[in-house]
Amino acid sequence: MPAPRPARTGRRPGRLAGLLTVVLLLALAAWTVLGLQPPDPRSADAPAGEFSAERAFAHVERIAAGVHVAGSPESADVVDGLVGTLTELGLDTRVQTAVGARAGGAGETRMARVQNVVGVLPGTDPTGRLYLMAHHDSAEAGPGAADDAAGVAALLESVRALTAGPAPRNDVVVVLTDAEEACLCGAEAFAASHPLAGGGVVLNFEARGTSGPPIMFETSRGNAGLADAFAAAAEHPVASSFAVEVYRALPNDTDFSVLLDDGDFTGMNTAFIDGAAGYHSPQDTPDRLSRATLQALGDNALALTRALGDRDLATLAEPGGEDATYFPLPGRLVQYPGAWVWPLAGAALVAVAGLVLALRARGTSSLRRTASGALLALVPLVVAPLAAQGLWALLVAVRPGYATMLDPWRPGWFRLAAVAVVLAVVLLWYALLRRRIGPAPLAAGALVWLAAGAAVLAAVAPGGSYLVAWPALVGALTGLVAALAPSGPVRVLAALLTGAAAVLVLAPTAALFFPALGLSQALAPSVVVVLAALALLPAAELLFPDPDQRSRLAATAVPATALVVAAFCALTGLAVDRFDAAHPVPSRLAYVLDTDRGEARWVSTETTPGEWTARFVDGPGSLGADFPYLAGREVQTGPAEAAELSAPEVTVVSDDVVGGRREITVRITPRRDDVRLVDLELTVDAGTVVRGRIGGRAVPEDAVGEDRLRVTFHAPPADGLQAGFTVEGDGPVRLRATDASDGLAGLPGFEPRPEGVDVAGTHGADLLLVTAVTDVG
Repeated sequence: MPAPRPARTGRRPGRLAGLLTVVLLLALAAWTVLGLQPPDPRSADAPAGEFSAERAFAHVERIAAGVHVAGSPESADVVDGLVGTLTELGLDTRVQTAVGARAGGAGETRMARVQNVVGVLPGTDPTGRLYLMAHHDSAEAGPGAADDAAGVAALLESVRALTAGPAPRNDVVVVLTDAEEACLCGAEAFAASHPLAGGGVVLNFEARGTSGPPIMFETSRGNAGLADAFAAAAEHPVASSFAVEVYRALPNDTDFSVLLDDGDFTGMNTAFIDGAAGYHSPQDTPDRLSRATLQALGDNALALTRALGDRDLATLAEPGGEDATYFPLPGRLVQYPGAWVWPLAGAALVAVAGLVLALRARGTSSLRRTASGALLALVPLVVAPLAAQGLWALLVAVRPGYATMLDPWRPGWFRLAAVAVVLAVVLLWYALLRRRIGPAPLAAGALVWLAAGAAVLAAVAPGGSYLVAWPALVGALTGLVAALAPSGPVRVLAALLTGAAAVLVLAPTAALFFPALGLSQALAPSVVVVLAALALLPAAELLFPDPDQRSRLAATAVPATALVVAAFCALTGLAVDRFDAAHPVPSRLAYVLDTDRGEARWVSTETTPGEWTARFVDGPGSLGADFPYLAGREVQTGPAEAAELSAPEVTVVSDDVVGGRREITVRITPRRDDVRLVDLELTVDAGTVVRGRIGGRAVPEDAVGEDRLRVTFHAPPADGLQAGFTVEGDGPVRLRATDASDGLAGLPGFEPRPEGVDVAGTHGADLLLVTAVTDVG
């Protein structure tokens, strides 16, 4: 027996009004997303006091002329050029040569020889120091035009424009770090030992792609003052307190993380993240870098430097009392104190409760029916993101080269397809239930989850509560008006206002999160799209026929349209995004040679090896030891012919007993050219490694105290690396020494990658490892 239908709620608007409402909301969504995009680049003849992307791009071309990993001759050339540029601009510029160290957990650490370039522009009446930071090294696979030559170039051009005007009040310290890609060791060395690292406000500039708007995505805690300064000064204020909450929960790190961990610094971290397919890859070249992105990055760097360079930094250099909430609208940043988070969440809960009671009082929906609508809203909340993730799985099945990619080379059409898939699921769910449950109970039930989400986020991630608090509050208030004055025009206006609130808050977030996480992780950003779609149900209802009309064709036409759009966008994406020499299939392959046993293996971290990689590996395997970039990961392996290569030479310099402990000193000398790193694993049977000193720098205390110590040392000296260990216990001591270089050409059995296949943008994707164990005694 059919359930009783809810009472009629006034005259229903015509479907033309509904179509116009939806068109207006789609236009608003497009406006908010397009408003995030960077501006046109300024030419080289722009006024001296302005930032010019063309002038900055000349620095990018010089820095990213080739791969320049830490310790390489190419890196030394880059350092020389940076010193010359900053000196010409009038900065007192020095090179900090040091060893940086980052503990990786119990028994492990990473270290590197670094050359940081540090320049000082003295202030006229300093209240503190403003640090401008980017890293000058590249990843091993590519020249690093975006990551991070763009950040360095933005700072160089900003400093040039700054020196063209009055001197700033505060000291401006330019810190161009080394070995960020290896271990963040340049930043660590600066914070640990540089005389200028006394604390202050840091502006760090990074990249995780080749295009898109620069996003201020991370801050120190207590960021209210910083957010206010950013909103007031930044020319392109794209930032989100929700992004800050997400990043704090992730294990990701940048140089900025190192300075925050030091405890003496506050500040903001900015990066552009679209175009992730080129990240860390051979395709991260100057010609692929978006000059519009470079313009936006530089505009913000210069504006923030001028603003913070002239204000009292005493308050900003210390964490504030609370975090602010902020999110972007075209051309501005909406912000308000963190103290408002709970009142807004509470207001949303009260307003939704009021709407539920008003619907009951008007006879539109019983409490049981609204509760049913809320429970049923769980279906699209779960199914729609899974459907978007399923779309990616389907794309990988059609085009297996996508399997190892975070995002396709040209992801735009696929992102639209994912959004359309989410909308199709929500609209199909709504079409199936609206006659039985009723439009009002379904819409109100959806708002229940938004309001509840606002309260949950207020408790666990306050900076993200706005995402659902505002749509829930506006939707409930406009729903109350429509319930109490149920005329056609009021319903249209209520739907428009509810939809506008959801679009303004959620559309920019979705647009930023799809490139941030990639289509390979489409599930998470699709949740944002689902929340927006649920808030848009009153507008969607205007497209459907009257619930009293038994017109299944008309009712299913709305979700069917979304499904057709999804299919069209996906097929267009497949036609547009094809692999070629400029947009290759990424591949990961390493070669591990154990000279003790005279055995070698091909190794890949590809879960499902691609066609080229499959020529070398034949299934899952184990390497029997921990190696750089491969330790702790599932790998595919295959037999390889042993090359005539030598493992690092290990010489015991001394082995003495002091105070009941063994003091062992060894020297490790690579016997191959172009060694990028040396990995040392000291194992003590029935004993403990209590101290270590590598390359003149003590191993962090967090890494010692176990029966093994593994140290990955980047940029080792060509004439040998000296390492000292203090050991407790009488058991045998063994040292596995492994060196690593990049490039597999010339190895026996190696077949070059064909056109359309290239090295993946992941560390160790083209790695040659040679290892041997020395019994120290």
